[in-house]
Amino acid sequence: MARHVFNRIREGVVAYDPYFECKEDALGKLGFSSYQRCPAASRMLVYEIPGDLVDEYVRMSEYTCLQSMYSFCKAVVAVFGSEYPIEPTVVDTERLLVINTERGFPGMLGSIDCMHWK
Repeated sequence: MARHVFNRIREGVVAYDPYFECKEDALGKLGFSSYQRCPAASRMLVYEIPGDLVDEYVRMSEYTCLQSMYSFCKAVVAVFGSEYPIEPTVVDTERLLVINTERGFPGMLGSIDCMHWK
């Protein structure tokens, strides 16, 4: 993901949900910042991996990773939901069907992971 895209998403999420702000605990130790929580959440979504695998990457507990992903998803939908509609329009659907028919996949709307094909 491009840096400016990531920063736009991160800034929108931080402005919406105070969970992503860096705070001090009772001992005065700084917690995780939005630069740690947002990549952990997006990594779990993009690569479809569980929270216990991300905890080794960002040094956060599984619970914190899962909570970050849950809060991240709610914030992204709330902040960017009106700008990027979830449901495709009829025109979008027809365009995707034409493109995929030209590629040899008639009637297909989604994508195929072709990395294992020979």
